[in-house]
Amino acid sequence: MDTTLRDGEQTPGVALNAEEKLWIARKLDEIGVSVIEAGSAITSEGEREAIKAVASEGLDAEICSYCRIMEQDVDYALECDVDSIHLVAPVSDLHINVKLKKDRETVRQMSMDTIQYAKDHGLIVEFSGEDASRADRDFLRSLYIDGVDAGADRVCYCDTVGLLVPEITREVFSDLSSVLDVPVAVHCHDDFGLAVANTIAALGAGAREAHLTINGIGERAGNTALEEVVMILEWLYNYDTGITSNELYRTSRLVSRLTGLPVSANKSLVGANAFTHEAGIHVHGLLADTSTYEPLEPEILGRERKIVLGKHAGKSSVTLALKELGLDVDNAQLGEILSRVKQLGDHGKHVTDSDLQTIADTVLNIYRESRVKLEDYTIVSGNKVMPTASVRLSVDGKEVIEADIGDGPVDAVLNGVRKAVADFADIQLEEYHVDAITGGTDALVEVLVKLSRDGKVVTSRGARTDIIMATSEAVINGINQLMQN
Repeated sequence: MDTTLRDGEQTPGVALNAEEKLWIARKLDEIGVSVIEAGSAITSEGEREAIKAVASEGLDAEICSYCRIMEQDVDYALECDVDSIHLVAPVSDLHINVKLKKDRETVRQMSMDTIQYAKDHGLIVEFSGEDASRADRDFLRSLYIDGVDAGADRVCYCDTVGLLVPEITREVFSDLSSVLDVPVAVHCHDDFGLAVANTIAALGAGAREAHLTINGIGERAGNTALEEVVMILEWLYNYDTGITSNELYRTSRLVSRLTGLPVSANKSLVGANAFTHEAGIHVHGLLADTSTYEPLEPEILGRERKIVLGKHAGKSSVTLALKELGLDVDNAQLGEILSRVKQLGDHGKHVTDSDLQTIADTVLNIYRESRVKLEDYTIVSGNKVMPTASVRLSVDGKEVIEADIGDGPVDAVLNGVRKAVADFADIQLEEYHVDAITGGTDALVEVLVKLSRDGKVVTSRGARTDIIMATSEAVINGINQLMQN
């Protein structure tokens, strides 16, 4: 049973309209969910319209409405033309005495009456014990037995506040499945992060149905994540769930978009980082065999593998990324590109495709035959000091040192470089343009310059997080192009 549209929608701040519920229901039906809990008919007129829309869609899945142990709730569910009801009775003394202000036997009688009423009106009934993990076990077992005798088609054990542990779960479900001749379901919450583990334990001990939500959404810490249970069963237990796994990622994205609930980047299977690699040693292994650092292929979930570049990148990851951009480099060029990628990573940045393209283009230009190389520069600047730059260049293997002033530090460096090569070539700056490739004060800066010499015009670029270095790089790249002939 998928309860994304009911328990999942109870996530604080989430409210789905009829059309949105219908989109999600269609997708759940498409991937092969058996039962869709479309909502709680007692909630509102708008909720009933949404449940009716799902029920009238002609889906293969059984369509269900949540109900309390009250005939009025069943009547509202009947108005929505659902196939079944999820009939929930409080079963712990805390819920019975404090919440309902009733006693156990009153709850028993209300439950039996409502089950019979629903069955008399042709509904499939799944009878649920709310807060079952804090209920008296003998009372709970007897209540389920009476429920089945009254006509319940399935029973469900609800760990409403996530207090189960796998050892107790196996014990409970082994007992219930041995004394009840109808399917027993498990409904877990993730307050202690054990919802998936407890659900798997319950299924292993005899439960035949699990209540799940896409992305594990739900009240407080959420419910059991459908995609995790499905892939654990399919991949780790070799059990065919009947779910179309290669649509799980798209289903996850749909639910995230419509509910406005982002999926954590490190969420298993469907999180942004689940099949994303940065560390060089990992990428090196992936190039040899993807199973070295992936438990399953991303395509199984309808995903793609991603390689990101940052401070942990190695030659393998940069090589792979460059190949994807259609760029071939030699070892020296690769080493320089890797060095620049790591410099960005040390600033806390991830290198995007645009960053890498810019860095690679710049490095490939630098590694062409270069007559001029920047060895060092020093800048003095301030609000009461004329910006002054001294530059040390290597020109045709000879060291040249020059200094000059400018309107700012960038202009001073430009003037210094031009002055240093004046004996070899008269270089004119025609245009100067700056772009921040990535956001933030530590962004990768791309500088484009247009330079001319004796009527020949070239455009060149530089890319660094330091605008002065980027400018110097761009100008010297251009000078080398102009001095080739």
